[in-house]
Amino acid sequence: MKTIAPLLSLLMLAACGSAPPVPDWKMNAQSSLQRTTDAYMEGKDAIEKNEFTRARGEIAATGKVDLVIRAELIRCALRTAALAFDECAGFEALRADATPADLAYAAYLAGRAQPGDTALLPEPQRAVLAAGSDQAAAAAAQAIADPLSRLVAAGALFKANRATPELLAMAVETASNQGWRRPLLAWLNVQALRAEQAGAADEAARVRRRMALVEGK
Repeated sequence: MKTIAPLLSLLMLAACGSAPPVPDWKMNAQSSLQRTTDAYMEGKDAIEKNEFTRARGEIAATGKVDLVIRAELIRCALRTAALAFDECAGFEALRADATPADLAYAAYLAGRAQPGDTALLPEPQRAVLAAGSDQAAAAAAQAIADPLSRLVAAGALFKANRATPELLAMAVETASNQGWRRPLLAWLNVQALRAEQAGAADEAARVRRRMALVEGK
């Protein structure tokens, strides 16, 4: 993972040139969130856990509940990109203090967003939710420039039962191009399962061989 700037913008950690020096906690939190992302996408769970704990601790020390919530949402977004269906426990524990925008994004990541949530979402995701058809939604996700935001959109569509074959192919390509092992295996597995369900045994076998390669088998 080279950058998570679009997600980090949720935290408002960036500094501008004319601003005072950035406090250490912001720089430390940003660095740890970057390492959290790298580790999660590479399937390094212990490192991911440690780095996120460090980032959350830096933010929590300020008492800024809104930023802790957004850090938890970043973690939720990573799991959506990798098709993890576990509940975002860290966010849920803070739900009572979440803003409407936070709640809308959490619902989006879980595949439960409503059309009225569109304006509350981060800008890259709005066109995806607003799309009328599954094909249009896949095209809107494809048009997102940032690879992580694109994969998050794909995961949200999958959770909403709106994933087309084109979306699956795009998600596989995105994860592959970035070298993100965890989401790549997850999306390849979906492709293989769908091929098996469709009776396309040769295609399923081809995808399974690719998964074995990624797993080092």
